[in-house]
Amino acid sequence: MATGRVISAVFLTCGWVNSAQAQDAVTAPAPASAPVLIHRPAGGVKASTNETIPLTVPKGTAVQVVLDKEVRIQRVGQSVHGRVAEPVYAFDKLVIPVGTEVTGQITQLEGVSGGKRTLDALNADFTPARKLQIEFDDLQLIDGRHIPIHTTVTRGSGQVIQFVTAADGGKKRRVKDAASEKANQAKEEAKRQWDNAMKQVHEPGKMHKIRRYAVAQLPVHPQYIDAGTVYFAELEQPLDFGTEPLTPEIAASLNTPPPPGSSVHARLMKGLSSATAEKSEEVEAVLSQPLFDGNHLVLPQGSRLRGSVVQVRPARRLSRNGQLRIVFNELVLPDGVEQKVETTLEGVQSGKDAHVKLDSEGGAEATTSKTRYLATAVALTLAAASTSGGDTDVDNGVAHVKANGGAQVAGGVNGFKVVGVVLGLAVHSRALGYTMGAYGAGMSVYSHFIARGRDLVFPKNTAMEIAIGTRASAPSPSSPKPADAKLEN
Repeated sequence: MATGRVISAVFLTCGWVNSAQAQDAVTAPAPASAPVLIHRPAGGVKASTNETIPLTVPKGTAVQVVLDKEVRIQRVGQSVHGRVAEPVYAFDKLVIPVGTEVTGQITQLEGVSGGKRTLDALNADFTPARKLQIEFDDLQLIDGRHIPIHTTVTRGSGQVIQFVTAADGGKKRRVKDAASEKANQAKEEAKRQWDNAMKQVHEPGKMHKIRRYAVAQLPVHPQYIDAGTVYFAELEQPLDFGTEPLTPEIAASLNTPPPPGSSVHARLMKGLSSATAEKSEEVEAVLSQPLFDGNHLVLPQGSRLRGSVVQVRPARRLSRNGQLRIVFNELVLPDGVEQKVETTLEGVQSGKDAHVKLDSEGGAEATTSKTRYLATAVALTLAAASTSGGDTDVDNGVAHVKANGGAQVAGGVNGFKVVGVVLGLAVHSRALGYTMGAYGAGMSVYSHFIARGRDLVFPKNTAMEIAIGTRASAPSPSSPKPADAKLEN
């Protein structure tokens, strides 16, 4: 009897152990939100069922927040509201979708120096714009969950931006250019995604814009943050969404080179400016979204692209603008595995006022708005009006004064707005009108056509669309060189 009890206990114990092991082998399904790869097994093809991938959005990740309504700046502590403009991934999972609500507050309103106040006052602006700092502290997911966050807004963000794509270059598309066709489709899709994200912004109507412009011309006026302004909010602490199992299929897919014509979403790890960048300076970008080939994961979020500045030209006199060309030639997976690649910059985020242009080879250049011609024409017209004299007949002295008064006011408007207008009305001097008009016209011509041009600036966390492919193996030293090979200078 005792022996029977012992045998029964042994069988029950073995059955319990087997059941527990079976339960451990079945991992709970991954959360609907959040991922990031820390490591994968050596060899990359085999993975134990016990290995998992942490679904973590790491510290330093930039969440792009677009203000969906304009904000009238009133005080420190004032609440601001926006929505996520670019999806946030962890490894291969979407964790924070586009449209997620984000709230924050104004944390600081910087003062204005006395010199700037004086210059702005001379130009009819007694309420100069104040720089401000914003912090975002809460995410509200689509399912209603609130996630507290701590962020720092990247310097250089906080402007209305657009997504600029590279020019096609007029190349004829042929059957053998299937990879180029795929890259073009990816570029267009990236532009479409950005446009769709901007649809969540409540753009003011034309009448509202006209009223806002009119108010902005008043000597005393409120300050606003425009709807559509985008901030790069860097996480101060990581966000944890659990884990997912590292399956053999995922491990094996990470050894697959990117298919021809692939395009990845990445963000710049360090700001670049044509004013300060140097040729051969190192550049690095991190993939903000995973790359899939059909349903197979090829590159997880968090992979990095390394490269360098291959061409740079700072802005120069005669309104010549800055230029930059960067090339990424190395791909590094989150576990440290490296691949040689060839890339081309196909699209980039840029401030609307920056007027950035990309050529067919991915080179970027700041351009000048054509409105400079109109502004200069207006200045020259006002200068000409300031030279128009009245009737010199003594009997028509009143008419003489009125004509010169109008000329002086025109010259004043063309010069130092408020001061010029007041002097034009108070001092009946034709010479003063000439001087003011000539000064305004000269400044307009100088600033638009003679002065230094604009530098090209890509702030840290600037989003980029990068065409990527595996680099062909280099020829051996004994291989003959093409007859028409040329060396780059």
